[in-house]
Amino acid sequence: MKLDGKRILVTGADGFIGSHLVETLVRDGRDVRAFVFYNSFNSWGWLDQPAPDVVGKFETVAGDIRDPRMVEAAMRDCDVVFHLAALIAIPFSYVAPDSYVDTNIRGTLNVVQAARALQVERVVCTSTSEVYGTARMVPINEEHPLQPQSPYSATKIGADMVAQSFHAAFGTPITVLRPFNTYGPRQSARAVIPTIIAQIAGGKRKIELGALHPARDFTYVTDTTRGFVQAACCDAIVGEVTNVGSGFEISIADTARLIAEVMNTEIEIISREERIRPQTSEVERLFAGVDKARRRFDWNPEHAGRDGFRKGLEKTAAWFTKSENLTRYKADIYNL
Repeated sequence: MKLDGKRILVTGADGFIGSHLVETLVRDGRDVRAFVFYNSFNSWGWLDQPAPDVVGKFETVAGDIRDPRMVEAAMRDCDVVFHLAALIAIPFSYVAPDSYVDTNIRGTLNVVQAARALQVERVVCTSTSEVYGTARMVPINEEHPLQPQSPYSATKIGADMVAQSFHAAFGTPITVLRPFNTYGPRQSARAVIPTIIAQIAGGKRKIELGALHPARDFTYVTDTTRGFVQAACCDAIVGEVTNVGSGFEISIADTARLIAEVMNTEIEIISREERIRPQTSEVERLFAGVDKARRRFDWNPEHAGRDGFRKGLEKTAAWFTKSENLTRYKADIYNL
């Protein structure tokens, strides 16, 4: 499938990855409708200040992914849907699990029901590497067991199953893309890389983190958005799940040290109890197996390996250290 001439809906377009995906699609010359979360401030999230080269080149619709009528109205006349709207903060899922069920599972049901009713040509649903839980074998391929180690991951597993069931039951052309730990400019401060960078940029040298030993496969945001585009165009993965990641793993402690090196700073790392997940909830290791993506749509991330990770961190740190960006973050508190 080609995206030429298609009208594209992006849900969650006001968020971190969603806003970058909107920009990627606009730069590719696509006709984009951005579905953002309605609020009384009339804020479009990160799309309030998109990159200068995309300003005025996409349509914005405000609504709520939990409202099926609003979702269907936003999707009307669209050919392709990228579904990214979700609640994603793991710590907040411990205290507000009902919200995650409503947004992640019910929201996905609304998307796939509307897609079925409107006969949309392709839906790409966003999963997460968290659904795998702690790796039983590495690299983690798509056949790895699903292990819900947090309410967040449980709702994402539920959302994935809802999406896949609509393909199996009704033939709805759905692809599930499973990114591993996306990072980059605009990411929420509840994530580890912005937490480290923001603390350093704010003048701290004693950096407060949670568990230091878990390992992650970090993927730079423009690689992730390119993965979305490639997945949408790939007919061979319709009805299936496909991982995208960098194919490189690094511990949280070593990530902090590399960020300090990139930012020319010496730091002391402190593990705080309030930042540590419940013991059996912590995902100890995530390392992406991406052979399927390589075979099916020639997945080749620009920011691969340690050198690629360093390059991505340099870009991320450069963005966060601009005063107009850093002031949007509360780096002095722990963000759930």
